[in-house]
Amino acid sequence: MNTPPQTATLLKEIILSAKPILLKLTDTETFQKATPRKWSTKEILGHLIDSASNNHQRFVRAQFKSDMVFEGYLQAEWVRVQNYQSRSWNELVELWAQYNLQLAHVMHFTPKDIRFRSVSKHNLHQIAFKTVPEDELTSLEYFMVDYVAHLEHHLKQIFPNYETVLGSYENNFHIQS
Repeated sequence: MNTPPQTATLLKEIILSAKPILLKLTDTETFQKATPRKWSTKEILGHLIDSASNNHQRFVRAQFKSDMVFEGYLQAEWVRVQNYQSRSWNELVELWAQYNLQLAHVMHFTPKDIRFRSVSKHNLHQIAFKTVPEDELTSLEYFMVDYVAHLEHHLKQIFPNYETVLGSYENNFHIQS
């Protein structure tokens, strides 16, 4: 296996490169929905803020416990209740960027032995973007990479020509034994 790039560095790079591009969009552009049942760009970014919020707690808590069993959340309901459509686009972009820079900070300072520790008890078969079978080992590093893959998936929804920074790294990622 190739030596994995530092996930925190990748996340920071994504945020710092995407933020100025996101800020070029207008409130009007980001308010539009392709269909009434789809999220607008504001709501997609709001969902990414919710994801950052939930995963921030998971990444911190994982450092104090031997398992990786975390509470899920009702994503569509969170977006609806927080009414991201009514927020200023620039405020949403700033919140998204700052929250993710904090996550990158947490990732950076998570000790390597904790990030790569093999964990048998987890619920990543339920809460991960790219799920892990319940009977397979996983690691906090996998979950952190999965978070970045999820973020990039949604950036691609906003910008169809977006090229992922993770590239093939996420497809070849396995926990270290």
